[in-house]
Amino acid sequence: MKDRSATRPAARRRPPGTVTSGRSPGALPLNQSVEKALAVLRAFGGERRALTLGDIAAAAGITKSSAQRISRTLEHLGLVQRDVHAKGWVLSPRVLTIGYAYLSGHALIEGATSHLLGLNTATGESVSLSEPDDTQMVYVARFPGHRPFQIHMPIGRALPMFCTAAGRAYLSRLPTDEVSAILDRSTLRALTSTTVTDRKRILALVREARDCGYACADQECYRGDLTIGAAVMGPHGRPVGAINIAGPTSRWTLEDLAQRWAPLLMETARAASSGMAERIAPASV
Repeated sequence: MKDRSATRPAARRRPPGTVTSGRSPGALPLNQSVEKALAVLRAFGGERRALTLGDIAAAAGITKSSAQRISRTLEHLGLVQRDVHAKGWVLSPRVLTIGYAYLSGHALIEGATSHLLGLNTATGESVSLSEPDDTQMVYVARFPGHRPFQIHMPIGRALPMFCTAAGRAYLSRLPTDEVSAILDRSTLRALTSTTVTDRKRILALVREARDCGYACADQECYRGDLTIGAAVMGPHGRPVGAINIAGPTSRWTLEDLAQRWAPLLMETARAASSGMAERIAPASV
């Protein structure tokens, strides 16, 4: 029998995080058209506000012709549009309706909002709520500080668990093997000169957070940003998110921020955990 393997074209290598093979192990085949469309939408963000078809193709790991077809389809759906000034494609405001569908009626957000507002009022500093997404924490609610703070943290921003107070607080409530698995999947790279990237040190900080009930981060994602975080627990004894307080180095040292507000932060996290249980429990009866 003729060996056909030598005549098969080599599979095109794709950038990490882009379109996959279209099949999940042990499951039904995935719809590659949907995969590609989502990869195109994920290509935007940060400094990449406007993209050419070539930019989209490279970022999504697809051909330029495929990028063109998908962009035209997304334009028809109102999710992207052409920017004549930037000479490229940009996301449209309609994209936000997808995120709103997630946030609307969210049990964790609804159960925690009043407590977040109370913490923000008491401290005068920025207060945020975040949820886990694999190796990152995604910010789903935020109350800005009452005084100027140069760091903008919009809803939807994702930051690594390993170097954030919220992430370490969340990790501190997980079993040790799960923490190790998350760190195995994480890219432990420095975001600032003070980012802790040593795995043993990260595990030590997670253990400290487990012992004292809150975690700290000293300018590890942004210069000038000090944060303390505490986990929000779900009704089954597992963490579902974290609340953090952020203060600038112009007003605080990390030690002073923790000493002043950690007790109220933990109290707020416990209240949000209780609210979460009250909202989830009736639905599971």
